[in-house]
Amino acid sequence: MVYPNENAVSVRTELANRLFFRLYQCTNMLHKTGTRAVEAEGLTTQQWAVLGALSRPEAEGGMSVGDLARYLMVSRQNLAGLISRMERDGHICTAPDGRDRRSRLVTMTASGREVWAVKAQPKIHDYYEQALEGFSTNDLTHTLHYLLKLLENMKRLDDDKEPTQTNEP
Repeated sequence: MVYPNENAVSVRTELANRLFFRLYQCTNMLHKTGTRAVEAEGLTTQQWAVLGALSRPEAEGGMSVGDLARYLMVSRQNLAGLISRMERDGHICTAPDGRDRRSRLVTMTASGREVWAVKAQPKIHDYYEQALEGFSTNDLTHTLHYLLKLLENMKRLDDDKEPTQTNEP
């Protein structure tokens, strides 16, 4: 026997499967084609994201490693190797955070600012134009709206799984 809502549930599940698989494919293609767009500057998409985060006006004085990890939504462990490579390449530097000695502050170097603003930005802009070919401003606005909505739901799922602090022994 088929229940009245059974078909609707299977259609929704099928659409969800397709949506999340397409997001997975887009993520993989972003890493592949995005890195190709900036590889002449010695960057990967992950490094591009770090420089982009540090280039924001609110990060002018730098960001703690923890804040940068939260902003990029990556683990501190995954960020550690990336920061080391970028520091070795001269794009960023780290120093003890004056507000919290246990924390390290990540800032963009003059070399990193030049790579970001002068060399990478024009290539990133071209990449965006090519990747978004055929998208209207309205399409972009709607896509961004739905991705932000999805991201908020996934953040809530992540927050629900965080271990809770208790005062019990």
